Amino acid sequence: MLAKLDQLTERLAELNLLLIQENATSDMDNYRKMTREHAELGPLVALYQDYQQAGNDIEAAQGMLSDPDMKEFAQEEISNAKARIEQFEHDLQMMLLPKDPNDERNIFLEIRAGTGGDESALFAADLLRMYTRFAERNRWQVEIVSASESELGGYREVIARIIGHGAYSKLKFESGGHRVQRVPVTETQGRIHTSACTVAVMPEADEVEDVDINPADLRIDTFRASGAGGQHINKTDSAVRLTHLPTGIVVECQDDRSQHKNKAQAMKVLAARIKDIQLREQQSKEAATRKSLIGSGDRSERIRTYNFPQGRMTDHRINLTLYKLDFIMDGDLTELTNALAAEHQAELLASLAEAA
Repeated sequence: MLAKLDQLTERLAELNLLLIQENATSDMDNYRKMTREHAELGPLVALYQDYQQAGNDIEAAQGMLSDPDMKEFAQEEISNAKARIEQFEHDLQMMLLPKDPNDERNIFLEIRAGTGGDESALFAADLLRMYTRFAERNRWQVEIVSASESELGGYREVIARIIGHGAYSKLKFESGGHRVQRVPVTETQGRIHTSACTVAVMPEADEVEDVDINPADLRIDTFRASGAGGQHINKTDSAVRLTHLPTGIVVECQDDRSQHKNKAQAMKVLAARIKDIQLREQQSKEAATRKSLIGSGDRSERIRTYNFPQGRMTDHRINLTLYKLDFIMDGDLTELTNALAAEHQAELLASLAEAA
């Protein structure tokens, strides 16, 4: 770890010299890249310098142990410095953990009703509201890309785009099966039913940099949108359906009146789905060498249960149970997302320790 930190310290010094050169801004793309790297390395190197200073303090204090008048003070200094070093080592390990390059991206959130019929579709709507309220708490924007509504006001399928700094980092562990236990509104005898939905959280892809989509691999169909929208929506073939022939992925978008905008939005969803497949293939390979508690994103995996009669939510991956279901369904997900992130960090630290 220390060798790595020495290398990063040298790199920061190199960046300091490069950024003050007269021609530093001649290539703005490279300049922005360097400033981002400088901003990332600055706090890490500053913490490493504090760690080194604590080591120097120990050496200085040890030199005073032979002096009877200074021995007690020196021992206290050594004890304090050792405690600081222990904390610095932990903090440095956390800062050196590999960063997910997608963490700061916007996301596409897909929720699909599963077993449970109308009740499952209603629960899909509840999940969408939960994530929407969480987005509002984080000052993120939410756009509905496409929706297939059920007869009772739920969703058989709904896709939303969530726009905000760090959206993927906070919601990337939500992918998987979500189970609900409650008395449905359609139940006349008060019996508790179990239904399920699947959630997929995908980082928004940059079509140019992240995913190469060959136009020859696409089939594009246009059709008249269904649902509300007045006269225009019934008279124009504004809805767009994209079929990616190599993967069989189908994306529909009919939210906007403009065919051009619907096609552009559908392309973004398609790119995100292809990127998601690539990410899950990569995660599967990593999981083959090490069992990961979180982050597999397996849609068939039941990750969470929402039990309404008992007012509890249980995340089965980390054995976390919270008895505040009303708050959670209203978007209070911070305790849950923090716990999932902490568990993921612990997994990464354990993996680094094994590799060392």
